Amino acid sequence: MAKSTTTKQRGWLNKSEMAASLGISVQAFDKWGIKPVERIGREAFFTVEAVLENRLGHQAEKHKPAGFEGIDPLAEAKLTQERLRLTAAQAYGHELKNQITERTSVPTEFAMYVLSRVAAEIASGLDTLPLTLKRRHPDLEVRHIESVQREIAKVRNRAALLDERLPEMLDEYLDSTD
Repeated sequence: MAKSTTTKQRGWLNKSEMAASLGISVQAFDKWGIKPVERIGREAFFTVEAVLENRLGHQAEKHKPAGFEGIDPLAEAKLTQERLRLTAAQAYGHELKNQITERTSVPTEFAMYVLSRVAAEIASGLDTLPLTLKRRHPDLEVRHIESVQREIAKVRNRAALLDERLPEMLDEYLDSTD
């Protein structure tokens, strides 16, 4: 059997020649882990192309975002979309806070609280009205006072239920503005 022998080709450099041409030590060149193009005896030969591919691959790995191996290729786009959505929501929230700080807007909960308190104050004021009328106008007949009391009771009850009616009033208002 004939032994095939390979001879050194033009452009092939051994390890020490390649390290010297790159201006690095042989040990540093070994750490790069470049696969030799050919081995002749104990000597390994390298091409500039192999070194260049190795270094470019190393740079690509270095700048590759960590943690994205084996993940959906659209994951980065989805992540960017979610970040944009979150940023928009944060901006909207900040605008609302600014409007509240500038007193051009109030939270719905606060408006309902205030209106409920005002309704309660109106209801208690209406409770005392018949007695005040009786005291100031003793000449009024009982039937007149009772009639006023009945009408006031209706209005007072409506005012007392305002806090329960506010959410449906808000819904009705929002439906009418759409």
